[in-house]
Amino acid sequence: MARWLPRSTDLTRFCQKLNRVKTLEDDMMETSFNRCLSTIDLTLLGIGGMVGSGLYVLTGTVAKEIAGPAVIVSFIIAGFASLLAALCYAEFGARVPKTGSAYMFTYVSVGEIWAFLIGWNVLLEYMIGGAAVARAWSGYLDSIFNHKIKNFTETHVGTWQVPFLARYPDFLAAAILLVATAFISFGAKVSSWLNHVFSAISMGVILFILIMGFVLAQPRNWSAQEGGFAPYGLSGIMAGTATCFYAFVGFDVIAASSEEARNPQRAVPRAIAFSLGLATGAYILVSVVLTLMVPWHTLDPDSALADAFYRRGYAWAGFLVAAGSICAMNTVLLSNLFSLPRIVYAMAEDGLFFRVFAQVHPRTQVPVVGIVVFGLLMALLALVFDLEALVQFLSIGTLLAYTFVAASIIVLRFQQQKVDVPAPAAGGRPSPEPHEGPSTGELKEYESFSDKLQLVDRDKSKEHREPGQLKAAFEPYLEFLSDFYPGEVVTVAVVTLMVSAICLCSILVFGNTHLHLPTWSYSLLLVLFSLGFLLSLLLIWAHEQQRSTQTFQIPLVPLSPALSIVLNIYLMLKLSYMTWLRFAVWLLLGLLVYFGYGIWHSKENLREPRPQRVSARYVVFPSGSLEERVQAVQPGSQPAAGLPDTDTDDCKR
Repeated sequence: MARWLPRSTDLTRFCQKLNRVKTLEDDMMETSFNRCLSTIDLTLLGIGGMVGSGLYVLTGTVAKEIAGPAVIVSFIIAGFASLLAALCYAEFGARVPKTGSAYMFTYVSVGEIWAFLIGWNVLLEYMIGGAAVARAWSGYLDSIFNHKIKNFTETHVGTWQVPFLARYPDFLAAAILLVATAFISFGAKVSSWLNHVFSAISMGVILFILIMGFVLAQPRNWSAQEGGFAPYGLSGIMAGTATCFYAFVGFDVIAASSEEARNPQRAVPRAIAFSLGLATGAYILVSVVLTLMVPWHTLDPDSALADAFYRRGYAWAGFLVAAGSICAMNTVLLSNLFSLPRIVYAMAEDGLFFRVFAQVHPRTQVPVVGIVVFGLLMALLALVFDLEALVQFLSIGTLLAYTFVAASIIVLRFQQQKVDVPAPAAGGRPSPEPHEGPSTGELKEYESFSDKLQLVDRDKSKEHREPGQLKAAFEPYLEFLSDFYPGEVVTVAVVTLMVSAICLCSILVFGNTHLHLPTWSYSLLLVLFSLGFLLSLLLIWAHEQQRSTQTFQIPLVPLSPALSIVLNIYLMLKLSYMTWLRFAVWLLLGLLVYFGYGIWHSKENLREPRPQRVSARYVVFPSGSLEERVQAVQPGSQPAAGLPDTDTDDCKR
């Protein structure tokens, strides 16, 4: 039985394969794409990705069904959490200007299998995002024509009564996705030009909504007679926050497009900051206007803003809002279809996904195969699935990507920078080791033992500490940690921090409702897991980190990424169990793809040294004894001295 069990060396080698990191090229600016996007292009791409169905659809959906007028607070919390994640994306996008977004960031810092799972979830995130926006686009266009398209489809095609599927097939949503796919395949310049046009119209409509909405505002719609400001309480606000995360996935589009930016080191951080700030302000102000114009419980979730103007007697304004919202949703479609094929390209280029998706068209310089295939998949999702089910599924993928990117920032910041050390010239004297210190050109004698001890202490205090090493101030108290490799303790502390965050958030979310913990055990568990989180954070902070870089760095590391991790995990646990069940099924499918294809075709797997082939030869003597001789098989190898050639000896016998 024991011989069928894997050996410890095999398990170690297998775990090393799963956690190997990507080797970056020396020139990260070299690419097969066309670097033609400026800071303005990336900013408008981010605004177009965030200000779309989230503004025109989710605002009404969350206000009516989840949070009430407190949707404003939900957007504020979601915007703050997105800011923490956006800063992490900004640092990575500037340091690693390669397409792939969260997948690439995880691959260069955490490990291969984690990067694949993040990339696998990001694929689903963008497919669902595009499909959800297409259905919202169809619903708004249908509202302009008094739902005639919906009635025609239900009458002549029929309806479905299946959970998680739409009531009727939305052919209009599928058609707009196919048209957008065709435009995206023409290249980055065409996509950027279309995004500029639609973004300008969208921002003009938003400005009109704010001015007209504040004119028509009625404060009594927040009064107790209408249910109050927060009718669903704190739980509703936090549940609404998890759903509102869908609105802020646009800055991920900027990071995914960094390989096509002219100056990604400066353009990516600026574009993320500008676009996220403008989008958050727009969401908060539009939520205020919408819930003040009409009572929140009377909102139409499918077309809340346009319906609000219709009901206030301004039909022409409702028509203008519906037309402008369609333009805004077009920008979201373009952003999703622009980013998704590039993430697929990054995975295929690394060998973790099917190689056919790594092909770039020589003239348009875009991954045409990925654009066409995933554009068709988006159209299929938009044709048959329900919008609300898609949005819930989208949130968990986004939050998981944010969590891993935040953890990757901590790991990467405390890793040693890889520096190529030139080999010494032939016959030259080797350079001194780093611990020897620079030569002063003068020799000094130290006679007594106390003099030598003072010299050692002085040199140790001036020793330059690399990232990942324990700080000199903490060495007297944590001396046992000095024996580990630089960054090793930080990696373990990050894992402990994430486990503590999961346990802490689980107690906060399920302690009183599902677990029914008594007060003393609830408080005790909160204290224990909070201490574990804080101790892990302090242990990370006690190590040196990378200081001087020429690119943007997120401030207050490791505190800022740690807060992002806690908030993202908390919001993930607020999602429904059905969302987690569908997410688990999708992860299992991803593991099948990885272990069936990715782990074997990975470029990092091809870089690993191959073990030498060894053969065993046995010689049977007349006396019946058995001698085993093992030698490496090499071309033209000679038998060892003193031992006869086995084949020749067998012929003689």
